Amino acid sequence: MEIAQKGNRKKKLKKTAGQILILLSIAGAFAAFHVSVYFLVTRRLANNFSGVAQIKMADVGAFLPHDPKSELVRIDSSLKLTEDLPVMDGAAALLPVYAAFVDAVYPKGAVTYEGGEFSDDNYYGENFAADSKMQYHNTVRGYKAVVDGETDLFFSAMPSREQEAYAEEQGAELVYIPIGKEAFVFFVNEKNPVDDLSADQIRGMYSGRIRNWKQAGGPDRAVNPVSRVAGSGSQTAMDAFMGEEKTGRKSLFAVTGASIGFSFRYYLEDMVGNGGVKMLSVNGVYPDRENIRSGRYPVTAEFYAIYRRDNPNPNIPVLVDWILSEEGQRIIEETGYVGIGE
Repeated sequence: MEIAQKGNRKKKLKKTAGQILILLSIAGAFAAFHVSVYFLVTRRLANNFSGVAQIKMADVGAFLPHDPKSELVRIDSSLKLTEDLPVMDGAAALLPVYAAFVDAVYPKGAVTYEGGEFSDDNYYGENFAADSKMQYHNTVRGYKAVVDGETDLFFSAMPSREQEAYAEEQGAELVYIPIGKEAFVFFVNEKNPVDDLSADQIRGMYSGRIRNWKQAGGPDRAVNPVSRVAGSGSQTAMDAFMGEEKTGRKSLFAVTGASIGFSFRYYLEDMVGNGGVKMLSVNGVYPDRENIRSGRYPVTAEFYAIYRRDNPNPNIPVLVDWILSEEGQRIIEETGYVGIGE
């Protein structure tokens, strides 16, 4: 009997020891998991220089024509139109430019709103009335609007292939008149020690040839290349910049790394004031206005006044000529862009 009891106690002790070992193994596995997560993810995310993904939206309310509180460039224009007013529309980055054109040339009352007044929620132009001579469709919707005849004069960078195809399908021939120049820029978190990249290095980061910043003289962090919405002006410019090299898939560890993004200089620096990021030099040249004007900065793009060739509005060529005149170019320059004649 006593021998049997001793045997049972031994079995219980052995079973208990086994359970303790299992619990210790589980606890050790959880500890190892959390340590690995910390070193592979948490620690990197805590210092990953990734604050470049969010580009703020343009504040439409800051650029309303005939509003004394607006931040528009204002001039005493020699051209004043009162009838046959072309509907002006454009990309977010060019909102301050074409709104200043409206302010200078069109009469008060030309810009109207649903409900009678501007709404602070008007992020995508929803609040502009159908009869308003200023609209805000942005690039993605704006090219369709000018092709469909909802907009007469559209201000933007060049269209995407899909936007060109849509115009062709609709039998619309679009005219592109260069009216100014701007830099297409690349930016990173201000904590990223990299200040300059070559154009080839940037293409390598977006194609997947370069997956770690240390390959470009930076920290040991995965490259997280941030893209924009297809059809937007900046994404179309990026596609053109990439040329024959295709954008590749991100690394699985990109989110733990350091981001790089792209935009147009004025939109990033002046319109949305995206703090916490810095623009990069490309091929050793910084994208300031002097380097855009001289052509030293290697990624410079023209922007355009765009209209359908068959649009019968007689004031379209009148407006375009005025935009190319000293007065129109003055608005472009004083807004912060570089005029086309420089």
